[in-house]
Amino acid sequence: MTAIKHALQRDIFTPNDERLLSIVNVCKAGKKKRNCFLCATVTTERPVQVNVVKVKKSDKGDFYKRQTAWALRDLAIVDAKDAVKESPEFDLHFDKVYKWVASSTVEKNTFISCIWKLNQRYLRKKIDFINVSSQLLEESVPSGENQSVAGGDEEAVDEYQELNAREEQDIEIMMEGCEYAIANAEAFAEKLSRELQVLDGANIQSIMASEKQVNILMKLLDEALKEVDQIELKLSSYEEMLQSVKEQMDQISESNHLIHLSNTNNVKLLSEIEFLVNHMDLAKGHIKALQEGDLTSSRGIEACTNAADALLQCMNVALRPGHDMLHAVKQQQQRFSDLREQFARRLASHLNSVFVQQFTQTLLQLYNRSSYHSVPGHDQSSTLAQHSAELTLPNHHPFHRDLLRYAKLMEWLKNTDYGKYEGLTKNYMDYLSRLYEREIKDFFEVAKIKMTGTTREGKKFATLPRKESAVKQETESLHGSSGKLTGSTSSLNKLSVQSSGNRRSQSSSLLDMGNMSASDLDVADRTKFDKIFEQVLSELEPLCLAEQDFISKFFKLQQHQSTAGTTTSEVEEVDGVALSRSYTSGVPQTVSSEKDMIRQMMTKIFRCIEPELNNLIALGDKIDSFNSLYMLVKMSHHVWTAQNVDPASFLSTTLGNVLVTVKRNFDKCISNQMKQMDEVKISKKSKVGILPFVAEFEEFAALAESIFKNAERRGDLDKAYIKLIRAVFDSVEKVANESQKTPRDVVMMENFHHIFATLSRLKISCLEAEKKEAKQKYTDHLQSYVIYSLGQPLEKLNHFFEGVEARVAQGIREEEVSYQLAFNKQELRKVIKEYPGKEVKKGLDNLYKKVDKHLCEEENLLQVVWHSMQDEFIRQYKHFEGLIARCYPGSGITMEFTIQDILDYCSSIAQSH
Repeated sequence: MTAIKHALQRDIFTPNDERLLSIVNVCKAGKKKRNCFLCATVTTERPVQVNVVKVKKSDKGDFYKRQTAWALRDLAIVDAKDAVKESPEFDLHFDKVYKWVASSTVEKNTFISCIWKLNQRYLRKKIDFINVSSQLLEESVPSGENQSVAGGDEEAVDEYQELNAREEQDIEIMMEGCEYAIANAEAFAEKLSRELQVLDGANIQSIMASEKQVNILMKLLDEALKEVDQIELKLSSYEEMLQSVKEQMDQISESNHLIHLSNTNNVKLLSEIEFLVNHMDLAKGHIKALQEGDLTSSRGIEACTNAADALLQCMNVALRPGHDMLHAVKQQQQRFSDLREQFARRLASHLNSVFVQQFTQTLLQLYNRSSYHSVPGHDQSSTLAQHSAELTLPNHHPFHRDLLRYAKLMEWLKNTDYGKYEGLTKNYMDYLSRLYEREIKDFFEVAKIKMTGTTREGKKFATLPRKESAVKQETESLHGSSGKLTGSTSSLNKLSVQSSGNRRSQSSSLLDMGNMSASDLDVADRTKFDKIFEQVLSELEPLCLAEQDFISKFFKLQQHQSTAGTTTSEVEEVDGVALSRSYTSGVPQTVSSEKDMIRQMMTKIFRCIEPELNNLIALGDKIDSFNSLYMLVKMSHHVWTAQNVDPASFLSTTLGNVLVTVKRNFDKCISNQMKQMDEVKISKKSKVGILPFVAEFEEFAALAESIFKNAERRGDLDKAYIKLIRAVFDSVEKVANESQKTPRDVVMMENFHHIFATLSRLKISCLEAEKKEAKQKYTDHLQSYVIYSLGQPLEKLNHFFEGVEARVAQGIREEEVSYQLAFNKQELRKVIKEYPGKEVKKGLDNLYKKVDKHLCEEENLLQVVWHSMQDEFIRQYKHFEGLIARCYPGSGITMEFTIQDILDYCSSIAQSH
């Protein structure tokens, strides 16, 4: 190992100005043993750098090479694996863990000991040595001593230190005084020894001379100690005097503390009294307003509102601990509670009276509108005709404006007495539901009359009670229940039945009208229906939105509230229509948010809208099934608008439910048309022509394109188009297969030509594939009909050339066919002579008459078919001429008519007919 060490020092480290201190022969753990050396080195230049270098033999094995070097400062942990048992394995933790196996335990321990000493001497950061025997870890050696690092046989770690300038100067002076120092070292050493003895003696004499001064110093210290004792006695007397002063000051401090505590308690007591007086004292003006305030004038309502707010603040004040035990506080709280109950009862009674008054006024207006004049024979049509000029709903804005003055008081009532607030809410819904039911039913009756343009004649209204007595009776019934805010509404129900009985009878009479065929109505009638239906929806929307806005403001349903019961909202898709529905659990129905309560109130107030709309839709569908197209577009637009505002609102939900009905009617209309196609029957004695359902599809598509232009529900129409056009295609083929008088190809050709022309004119994007298919079917059947009808006009000539082509197919050369006995030139001339131009023209004329009988006039395809037949005949002619030229070259044989003759024959035949 010593030889290896010297070789490594000489070949690797000396050129790099490094000294090798320790070496260990190792191999990597767990791998094929390829030995290498780990070397601990230091640099010879300052600052000193300590490295761990990995050295291995070259591949040829003739010299060593430096492979990897790590700085010792990067070493974090040295793991010897086991501090008790001897093991050659150890780990060095640099940027990663390197596992080594030494060739012997002694080399491993020597290397680890060297690493520890280098760490102690040169590094500030200490390396962690784990699983290392304590005997290997020696204490750090002093820097001034020259000790070996790894053992006696290795070079010292301590480095040579240069003399400073002063030391060099002293040595030079000393050596100049002894010129023989270099020549005679022993003499120089003896001289230095004698001088050292002289210096030691002088030092001893100096120490003995200073003993007297030490005695003087000790005497001074004794005197100082005496002075210190006197000072301590004086300090003790001063401390006794200060102790008596301290006791007096403590008494004064305790007295001041008691005075301060008394003042603090008085201040706190005054603060509590001021708090109660300021927060629980209601002004006399507020008390008077709550007890006697005028609830009819704007000024009185404002005063009552301010007083109610002040009362609520006094009642809701957050009392401090202990206040509720004071008798005065209890009395004041009881007084506030009595004032609240008294004012809540008075407010609820007044608002109920306002509801009754408003209901009575509106009721008078309704009677003025629907009452009869004492004219004999005055019937329903004459009454409603007076109001049929304008299809409008009454405006409730004045009613809302008057009630909104009480909005803040309603909020106060909601926060203080929810029972009375709920009672007023139910009364308002009861009154308003009757009013809106009458107004909306009258409105829909007018709409139905405008749609049908007729009413049942000879049917008289039942005599209604005079408006004065009826209103008086109704008002008395309402006031009779004012003692209970949630009183019975039976009188309202009776009056509603009396006044609406005839309207229901008329509505049923309108719905009992017979079905009207779409062919009996023109575009003007459908446009009229569209405008009336749009007017109905346009009138209903602002009415519902205005009432919903009023309910939200008046009943203060802006913020969410939590009550018993749960409400679940979900989105459901019915017939392709996305609807928002709510389901409420609990009896009676409760709400979990202001939106649910608003929707619940709106549903009760406008409960008649959905059935009336459904009746109107049924009437429109009975008048003309194509009206479902108009209704689907209009209703979809209004539903889309309502859902953009609030998807869960009453208006959105109601219109969505009605839209489902409209969508079903639309689907029913499509299904009926498809059913009619399946049931169509054709006459066996007449030409088929353009089938009725093909013409009806054209009418439907033209109408639908005009209605659904820029509509939101265009997808529904596209789906209907696909169903209808496929049904039309199937039905055309079915009729064509069953046709006896008209050839199948003619039925297919004419009807698919008509379908193609319709789709090309309307440019329906979703039917582009069907348009191409219709064109292809038309072209195919046209070609098939031409070939079938034309057949072989030169039959014998066709048979002759078929034989010629058969011989050529058998392998006979074309120019040798004329040598065949059956196909020589004489036989060809005989066949050609049988078809002079006159016979050809006669055959073409008969063919034209035959085609004319097959085709219908309305589609006007005769000339197209005739032109195709002409082209087919000319093609056959050219084929025959080609065969003559190839098989009978130089014979001079030609047909007895030319292509020009064929063109002249066809033209003259077409002109003559």
